[in-house]
Amino acid sequence: MANIKSAIKRIKIANTKTMQNKSIKSNIKTAIKKFEAAIAEGDLDNARALYPRISSSIDKAAAKGVFHKNAANRKKSQLALRLQAAQNQE
Repeated sequence: MANIKSAIKRIKIANTKTMQNKSIKSNIKTAIKKFEAAIAEGDLDNARALYPRISSSIDKAAAKGVFHKNAANRKKSQLALRLQAAQNQE
């Protein structure tokens, strides 16, 4: 454990930020699971409605530094490809 006051404060701040990042990541993962479940069930209307919200959430997370910009773009691209493939099968 740190002895210096500023180091103790930095540890607290790091823990707070870690919890915030985990929460954001968890919410995005949950939304992606709902999106994939909608595609698996063939509910493309729901999937089309979820995609812009997920994409926006991913962009906001990337802006906050939760995800790297390229990783965020990769996630959005993969979701778009899944949606497009499901629409083509319809």
